[in-house]
Amino acid sequence: MDTIFISELRLETLVGVYDWEKKVPQKIQLDLEFGLPTRKSKELRLEDTIDYAAVVSRIEAALAEKHFGLLENMAEHLAGLVMKEFKAPWVKVSVAKLAPLKNVKRLGVTIERGARA
Repeated sequence: MDTIFISELRLETLVGVYDWEKKVPQKIQLDLEFGLPTRKSKELRLEDTIDYAAVVSRIEAALAEKHFGLLENMAEHLAGLVMKEFKAPWVKVSVAKLAPLKNVKRLGVTIERGARA
């Protein structure tokens, strides 16, 4: 199966369960890998694949629209979005907070949804 990956997408967003996290945006890093739908022809066109620029724009919009208490919920939401809106048969999403704690460079979660062929 062919895949697309988006690596080290860094954004500021509201995420977390503590009161201050609901008010102060934090820098996060997203890494995604997702499968492509079955090709319709040998000559690949944009209509036959997933427009990664559109995926990035949609993720930015989704994170601007909603606060997530847990990184797990954010990853789940983004995985569902990529599968539903972009017809990816499977997706792997990693979400990490950057420098969230003293002596910690990053911490986060990775989830994988759907079925690889």
